[in-house]
Amino acid sequence: MDTDVAIIGAGPAGLALACALEGSGLKVTLLERAPEAAIADPAFDGREIALTHRSQAILRDVGAWERIPAAETAPLREAKVINGASPLALHFAPGADGEPLGRLVPNHLIRRALFDCAAAGQDARLVAGRSVTGLALLPKEARVTLDGGQEVRARLVVAADSRFSESRRRAGIGAAMLDFGRTMIVARVSHEQPHEGIATEWFGHGQTIAMLPLNGEVSSVVLTLPPHKAERLMAMTPEEFGAEVTKRYEARLGQMRLVATRHAYPLVAVYAHRFAGRRFALLGDAAVGMHPVTAHGFNFGLSGAEVLAARIRRAADPGEAGVLAGYASAHRRATLPMFLGTNAIARLYTDDRAPARLARAALIGAGAALAPV
Repeated sequence: MDTDVAIIGAGPAGLALACALEGSGLKVTLLERAPEAAIADPAFDGREIALTHRSQAILRDVGAWERIPAAETAPLREAKVINGASPLALHFAPGADGEPLGRLVPNHLIRRALFDCAAAGQDARLVAGRSVTGLALLPKEARVTLDGGQEVRARLVVAADSRFSESRRRAGIGAAMLDFGRTMIVARVSHEQPHEGIATEWFGHGQTIAMLPLNGEVSSVVLTLPPHKAERLMAMTPEEFGAEVTKRYEARLGQMRLVATRHAYPLVAVYAHRFAGRRFALLGDAAVGMHPVTAHGFNFGLSGAEVLAARIRRAADPGEAGVLAGYASAHRRATLPMFLGTNAIARLYTDDRAPARLARAALIGAGAALAPV
């Protein structure tokens, strides 16, 4: 098979890039190890994505936003950060225009909308149910070998195959990995008290718990715990889990009840040493895998796809070194400060030693009083 751009991984970032390249005249081939049915109609995975205004605009531009049912999205009207038992809190409110900070959208619905968008176009094709077994990056072309020996020749290969990217390793690109030694449990819960569209992040002692406001009296609980404690909660009955979350959240929203499936994810942050190489680029979590505490990871995947597509569209050769160097530089400038800052916040606010407690209390107090902080 010959193509202009081969994208390894048909997740949100890979699909977004394919959609953004529609109409460019370039042939795009998506290579995905999962079967097509799992990509076309992905299962609910518990994750609610906080989409920024820019991300919503990107999805709108590629024709995916209108494919997401409006009733399934929820406005994020305000955000609040709490530290331990301190009465002080940081508040993030909308600007003067009154627009919400963002919108919460189920991850599986975004993925489905992007798949439908790519499938409706003329330039992208999907090769599903096939694993990549080899990668050769040559001066004039790249070659991707699939299981069974079939070869795909492309002018550019883009790896968007998760933060544990096999393609990144095959390209000889390393990555800084930070394993936080924690597991994140996500689940939808109903509750007695209204959330009023306010997202809360509470850094307690021995746990971090976030409540993301969905439609009605329902929230997505994001509970971060040591793995052995997370395993215990995952093994509880639905009734026991609801009671446990109520207790851990100190009944701030009244009694809680589990209303959907639970999902557990290990917390590992990743930052690639390079975002591009010869005839090769990294995108999405393969480039930057964020800790979810600042809710930027998914948004960086979309913005990276937008930046890369814009540079490819302007080029005679999508795999030309200058094109990829420009993308890598722009994406690094956009992501590195937030990556480092997010990791620093996550480590400080999950450290229960006395010096860390004093430092984070001082920062919360300063932030509550001084807007620049």
